[in-house]
Amino acid sequence: MKLAYWMYAGPAHIGTLRIASSFKNVHAIMHAPLGDDYFNVMRSMLERERDFTPVTASVVDRNVLARGSQEKVVDNIVRKDKEEKPDLIVLTPTCTSSILQEDLENFVQRAQLNSNSDVLLADVNHYRVNELQAGDRTLEQIIQFYLQKAQKKGDVVTEKTPHPSVNIIGISTLGFHNNHDCTELQRLMRDLGIEVNLILPDSASVHDLKKIPSAWFNLVPYRELGLMSARYLEEEWGMPYVDITPMGVVETARCVRKIQQILNGLGANVDYEEFIEHQTLYVSQAAWFSRSIDCQNLTGKKAVVFGDNTHAVAMTKILAREMGIHVVLAGTYCKYDGDWFTQQVSEYCDRVLISDDNGEIADAIAKIEPAAIFGTQMERHVGKRLNIPCGVISAPIHIQNFPIGYKPFMGYEGTNQIADLVYNSFTLGMEDHLLEIFGGHDTKEVITKGISADSDLNWDTEAQKELNKVPGFVRGKVKRNTEKFARDRGFEKITLEVLYAAKEAVSSVG
Repeated sequence: MKLAYWMYAGPAHIGTLRIASSFKNVHAIMHAPLGDDYFNVMRSMLERERDFTPVTASVVDRNVLARGSQEKVVDNIVRKDKEEKPDLIVLTPTCTSSILQEDLENFVQRAQLNSNSDVLLADVNHYRVNELQAGDRTLEQIIQFYLQKAQKKGDVVTEKTPHPSVNIIGISTLGFHNNHDCTELQRLMRDLGIEVNLILPDSASVHDLKKIPSAWFNLVPYRELGLMSARYLEEEWGMPYVDITPMGVVETARCVRKIQQILNGLGANVDYEEFIEHQTLYVSQAAWFSRSIDCQNLTGKKAVVFGDNTHAVAMTKILAREMGIHVVLAGTYCKYDGDWFTQQVSEYCDRVLISDDNGEIADAIAKIEPAAIFGTQMERHVGKRLNIPCGVISAPIHIQNFPIGYKPFMGYEGTNQIADLVYNSFTLGMEDHLLEIFGGHDTKEVITKGISADSDLNWDTEAQKELNKVPGFVRGKVKRNTEKFARDRGFEKITLEVLYAAKEAVSSVG
């Protein structure tokens, strides 16, 4: 057994709750012990929304353990049905309910007898899947449930809209920049002359789900959420889908061309090449900026990328293909989808790392000593300890990843935001250097405790004095390079001669 003090993806019930609470008038009831109901606090704190449907916890306590949970769970479902009058109640199992081996499906069947709402048990295995996988499955399950229900009633809207239209699938609460991405995607569709039929699950009503088949195609911007639904809709309802994430100039153009191909295959007559050229040259500033003198000094700089599949793949391609930056390592914590990730990034980086062990990622970063990191909040913490700048490009999320200002990562405006993020991440180190030169800045030793590149060598007085002359923003890197040089050659103490020898060795390699 291993104690996890940092999880890149949360437990399965968080994924189910994210989907349920993203819909309008859908209530989730979570069968779990007190303390597992932090979802409401997390959402109200991060999303900064004025109103949302809170999740109810059907608490497992000692009384429940003694008498059984059935009556309490059923009573909670019926009570919420009368109080809130939701369209759908989703009963969310947890690891606790799985351990107790409770028949939640039976609880749902009993509750349906006394409820006006639809009642659904989230069909996820909490031992085998994480937050992302559970969210993907729950969304598919709800879509499937209501399409089948509408099919039985004969009121599924199968007739296509008069003009090309799209369902955007995968926009959810607590998603990384999801709200801003959604706005940018809607703008992109409008510019392409495509109507947005539905956005799922964000702010959608379950009553609208019967209209899904009326769209011409589905767009899945995030690989982690919506792909299962899109595949179901393609298999059962013949709806084509686009799963190319429009992040960066190249991939946004590729996404638009795929949409063009699908629409023309369905009888439309569209040509988006002029649009792509105009957006690339005049709306997106990233194309010319990445070739400007400002970015020339970034060419060949080393970077590490880590995150979920969607963002880590997109950022790796942008850095390597569009900005000429050397990606020495690209990684993801989505181990269940590792083959796809490897296939996508292999030609754009030196090494692929698929792991959800934050310690392994931190050790890799400490050994590589990149000029910048593009990762999650955890990699930002690692960067602070190693004095390496980090741009956050993926969940896990923090309050700073829910900016009030408009900061999409997708579409042509997203290319501008990413270019700024990359440029600022690489150049802010100079700020520390200038502050140190002109004063007013307390330099601090870089704390690397807990990372495998820690110092285990002694420095003599002369060597330490020489090290202190190195500008603060690169001092940590010089120190670690010197110690690595000393270890490799069996030196137990670093003298002035060892320091100079290490410097020459690094210069000859670089």
